[in-house]
Amino acid sequence: MLVLDDLDRGLIHALQVDARASFTLVADILGCSTQTVVRRYRRLSAQAGLRVVALPAPRSSGTHQWFVRLTAATRTAHDIAVALARRSDTSWVRLTSGGTEIVAIIHTTPTGPDAHALLLRDIPRTAGITAVSAHYLLHTYLGGPTAWRGRVDTLDAAQQARLRDESVTGTGPGTGAGTSTGTSTGTSTAGTASGEPVYLLTDADRLLLDALRDDARLSYAELAAATGSTASTVSRRLAELRARGALFFDVDIDPSLLGVTVSALLWMQIAPSHLDAVATELAGHHELAVVAATTGPTNLVAHALCRDAEELHHYLTRKVALDAIARIETAPVLRTYKAAATLRVG
Repeated sequence: MLVLDDLDRGLIHALQVDARASFTLVADILGCSTQTVVRRYRRLSAQAGLRVVALPAPRSSGTHQWFVRLTAATRTAHDIAVALARRSDTSWVRLTSGGTEIVAIIHTTPTGPDAHALLLRDIPRTAGITAVSAHYLLHTYLGGPTAWRGRVDTLDAAQQARLRDESVTGTGPGTGAGTSTGTSTGTSTAGTASGEPVYLLTDADRLLLDALRDDARLSYAELAAATGSTASTVSRRLAELRARGALFFDVDIDPSLLGVTVSALLWMQIAPSHLDAVATELAGHHELAVVAATTGPTNLVAHALCRDAEELHHYLTRKVALDAIARIETAPVLRTYKAAATLRVG
């Protein structure tokens, strides 16, 4: 099994700070040669499943997100999970609870003939599914653009600041850096809770995001070829989308390489008056990679990543033992079939 060293971890952290940082810049920050960083990146991609992807912000893409829990017979659960993972409208497909429950995030359009088709038509007709529970994602406290702290604990503040400063100036794979880093359509804007307008993606934006979905480190020349545009136009458009918060980058890598052997989803029931305070506190816990408010009998879901069962037990009994949490259900993750946008099954 591949063992990560400080250079590997520094590279992963750098990509989390700026997914499109040039390998030359990353090498300078890490104190090694560009060739070494390129070799490490390729090795992590080949042996550790490292993927850097770009995803649209849900508010800008006009989609809704649902946590869906499916109960299935053990003999059919694997095939159903594989089928879900192959769909373009799903992410984070996992097998939990002794191999009888599949949990996935499903992205739906709010209107149109195919709105909620997977929820209302496709899943109910699937043989082998005995129960379905859908939880509409209301707010993400941790995850998506905010990375799990377990993979962002290598670079110091000055190194991170330098990466962010360079990203503002536009340095990236498109400037000769080398090879090609955890959650709104339309023509008008809608207001946010703060009163600022939400940018809604155009068809040209979606074409660019489609090119970035599998590899967010494609050069500007490659992106121009994929979108029928020019490198300068693509560079300018991508910078604008980033500035508007219309997309975010995610780094996908096998968490076991970062020392995680136990993964679990925590489904919590909390009084609405305490929900925001509890979720905000949990979002600061280094054991959690996701904290999100949802609809349903359990209104807060979290994803815990721990070194072993003892650490998970310590976390549940010492840090999550909050009076405001009326009930908590722990569902161990047995297998991940799909991450943010990366299929992990053949």
